[in-house]
Amino acid sequence: MKNVIRLIILTLVLLLLTSCRQTTPTAALPEESPTPQPPTSTPAPPTPTSLPLAVHLNGDGILLSEYDSEVQRQQVSDTALGKQSTPQEISQRVLDDLIGQTLLANAAYAAGFQLTDAELQTRIDALAAEMGSAQTLADWQTANFYTPETFALALRRQIAALWQRDQILATVPTTAQQVHARQILVNLQETADEILRKVKAGSDFASLAWNYDTLTGGDLGWFSRGMLTQPAVEEAAFRLQPGEVSEVIQSDLGFHIIQVIESDPQRPLPAEILQQNQQAALQAWVEQQRYNANIEILVQP
Repeated sequence: MKNVIRLIILTLVLLLLTSCRQTTPTAALPEESPTPQPPTSTPAPPTPTSLPLAVHLNGDGILLSEYDSEVQRQQVSDTALGKQSTPQEISQRVLDDLIGQTLLANAAYAAGFQLTDAELQTRIDALAAEMGSAQTLADWQTANFYTPETFALALRRQIAALWQRDQILATVPTTAQQVHARQILVNLQETADEILRKVKAGSDFASLAWNYDTLTGGDLGWFSRGMLTQPAVEEAAFRLQPGEVSEVIQSDLGFHIIQVIESDPQRPLPAEILQQNQQAALQAWVEQQRYNANIEILVQP
C-alpha cells in the first residue's frame, strides 16, 4: 500500500518547487518519475475552459474545482502535521504549486511529450490493482477530495510535469572543478603571520594544522565553488596548485592560511550538492516561465 500511495500522490514536483514546505504527511517521494510510452497520438487537449477557473494561464486554465479540492487537502495536511497556516498562506501555496505544475506540463507537451487516454487509464488500472480493487482506489479518491475525473486530470498533469522536470534536471552538471584543502584558522593576525613564517621556513603545514584543530587537522575536505561559507577563503583555494600555501586571508571567522592537497577538474558532486543545484535550476526555470507567462488569478489568495 505504501508504494501505491507514493505513486498516487506524486509529490516530487511540489517538493522540488517548494523545498522548505511539506505537503501530505502520508506521501513519500517516488524514486524516479514514470517513463512515458512512445508517442502514439496527439497530446491531450488543454483543460476545458467552459468550467469555472481559478487561474487563466497562457490560454490554458486551472479549474476552480481543482483549486478548491487542493486547498482542502492542504488544510487536512497542515492539521495532521500540526502546522499553523492562514487561509491566505494555504491559498498562495496551492496556487504556486498548481501554476508550477501547469507550466511544466505545458512545456512537456510543447516539447513533444504525449500521454494518450488509454495509457493514462492503464496507469490508473494498475494503481487500482495494486491497491486491491477499483473500489479501494475510488474510496481513497473520495477521502482525499478527488473525483475520478479530477484525479485523472491531476495525474495526467503531474506525469507530464515530472517528464519536463527530468529534462531540466538532466541539464545540470553532475561534476565540477573541486579542490581538497586544509586550513589553519586563528583569531589574531600576529599568530597567523608567525605560522606562515614557519611554513615558509620549511615547517610541515599538516603538523602545524593539528596544533590548531585537534579534531580534523584543519581538513576542509573536497569542495566546489560556492560550497564554503567564506568566499575569500574559497577563492584563494582555487588559485592554488596542490602543495601550495596561501598568504594570510582575513574573514569574519578570523585569519586563515590554506594549503591545497589535491585538485580535480571534473570530480562528481556530492549527492546533496547535486540535489541543491538541481532544485535551484528547477526553481529558476519555473520563475522564468512565470515571468514570461500570461497569468490571471481569478481567486483571492
